[in-house]
Amino acid sequence: MRLINLFRSLKLTTQVNFVRYSSEYVPKPLRSLKAKSTRNTVQYYVDSFRVRAVGGTGGDGCISFLSAWCKDHAGPDGGDGGNGGHVIFQAAHSTKSLNNCKSVIQAKHGEKGYNKECNGKNATHVIVPVPIGTIIRDETGKVIGDLDVEGKMFVAARGGAGGRGNKFFLTDTEQAPDIAELGANGETKYYTLEVRSMAHIGLIGAPNAGKSTLLRAMTRARPTVAPYPFTTLKPLIGMVPYDDYEQVAIADLPGLIPGSHKNYGLGIQFLQHAERCRGLIFLLDSSQEPMKQLESLQYELSQYNSSLMERKHCIVLNKIDLPEGKENYLEIKKNMDVIGISAKTGHNLMELLTVVRQMYDGDET
Repeated sequence: MRLINLFRSLKLTTQVNFVRYSSEYVPKPLRSLKAKSTRNTVQYYVDSFRVRAVGGTGGDGCISFLSAWCKDHAGPDGGDGGNGGHVIFQAAHSTKSLNNCKSVIQAKHGEKGYNKECNGKNATHVIVPVPIGTIIRDETGKVIGDLDVEGKMFVAARGGAGGRGNKFFLTDTEQAPDIAELGANGETKYYTLEVRSMAHIGLIGAPNAGKSTLLRAMTRARPTVAPYPFTTLKPLIGMVPYDDYEQVAIADLPGLIPGSHKNYGLGIQFLQHAERCRGLIFLLDSSQEPMKQLESLQYELSQYNSSLMERKHCIVLNKIDLPEGKENYLEIKKNMDVIGISAKTGHNLMELLTVVRQMYDGDET
């Protein structure tokens, strides 16, 4: 009571400040102050993988006869073998790539049967987590599975059934069967896994437009940066964190050249990467005829898949730190809604990251 009276005498009051977000609030990106690692541990994003799934073999049945103290021939008591394990692909939100997949996925075999009617243990199934949006193709290229929902499963290879022991073959006319079944072999099938939802945002641009430099500036990814074309041969993913704990995945895609829809350069392989992104950023080199670059990029995408032009996108002019780049940017800005940045110096990156979040939120709604 004395403690309560003391608090009352002090008349302590607590004030809680509630943060109210307006409908126009856009979470701010968080720039990490931690230095990037110098280790050569770059991992490429694997969005296509061919696997061989092998189901486990069932256990063999047992041939055994019970011999009791009061009866030498008490009859058969051989147990059944256990079933082999399945190979199962399961969509998991925690998995972002097919890096964890192996070329051969082998399930365990079932345990053999024992005497005294003891059945063998069934093998545990091998569950391989894959990203949400993974499609599964058979050897002919036909789509036979689409794991588009969290927790959805696809049985790639079924395990073999366990063999039955000689206890199963006991009949009125056959009191001492000396036969048992062998365990069945598991299935062996070949599949091609492809990830449709590769990243939230994809960087589209000609070779040497500055895509890898921009990804380095926005995220903690460490793609190769060099003054020659096609430094990026495989897609790389970087994560942009925001102050509301949301993370947006941005992909650095290989460069696009004229004729890619005819399989020139990286061709169809590149365009498949772009098809799996939810939003696109057209990154242009402002110092080298940016409007011609934009027309070429849009033409190639429309020739491959016309629906790509209907996705959310923004136009970004890079290298405005150069005199000719800044001049082209100011001229184009009069007629188009573009964003001018410098991936090398970090100029105006916050505006771009804000637009990226608006594209991400618009896609979610």
